[in-house]
Amino acid sequence: MQALERSMKIAEILSDSDQEGMSISELSVRSGLPLSTMHRILQGMMRQRMVEQDEQSRLYRLGPVWMEYGLRLYDSMDYVTKIRPELEQLSREVKESVYLSRPSGNEAIVVERIDNEENPIRINDPLGIRIPLHIGAANKAILAAMPEDRARRIIENLVPEEMRGEFCLKLHQIRKAGFAESHGERTPGTASVAVAIKDGLGEVIGAVSIGFLDYELEDERLAYLVEKVREAGDRIARKLGAL
Repeated sequence: MQALERSMKIAEILSDSDQEGMSISELSVRSGLPLSTMHRILQGMMRQRMVEQDEQSRLYRLGPVWMEYGLRLYDSMDYVTKIRPELEQLSREVKESVYLSRPSGNEAIVVERIDNEENPIRINDPLGIRIPLHIGAANKAILAAMPEDRARRIIENLVPEEMRGEFCLKLHQIRKAGFAESHGERTPGTASVAVAIKDGLGEVIGAVSIGFLDYELEDERLAYLVEKVREAGDRIARKLGAL
């Protein structure tokens, strides 16, 4: 039981960290465990894929097993009945691929994607992909909806100091507008619009977004996509008790 409690404590420390990873010394200090004990526990956690170690930096981070369990839990929770139908409706309305992203440390993870069968051209971000929170419409929407102190810590970790002023201004504009958009940030020729989603406690739990081609995009089409993603976000928020 003691080993389990220690493993969960280490996992909690890693999940709360805003860093890309933590050294064994940092984990030892944060947990209060001796280095020898920490090394033994980490080796066991690595065998179970609970943590993984970067080959170059030698830093530890949470392993893929948590995401696997999380996705299984996602499929068994109300997210299936409350969120997925709204994503499906949004995809039908706009005839584009739509996504649900959830924050995880300094990144967001794509946990759901609904493709539209009528549109053969898809912006295919695979499920489980991790994207830094300062990149893309969905992630900026998440950052803009976070408490400012939490968002500031993430920004300090991800955005170069000389660019932070401009980036924070962009987040302010997103908060004011109620949505985020991006053009070619990850893949040239693509764009996205997104809104953040909060739960019944007012905590930001993710973002819903539409991915589409930026080529010859008309203003009317962009306005329509923004309108529809905002409507979907409102419906999801009401289902989660946020409104």
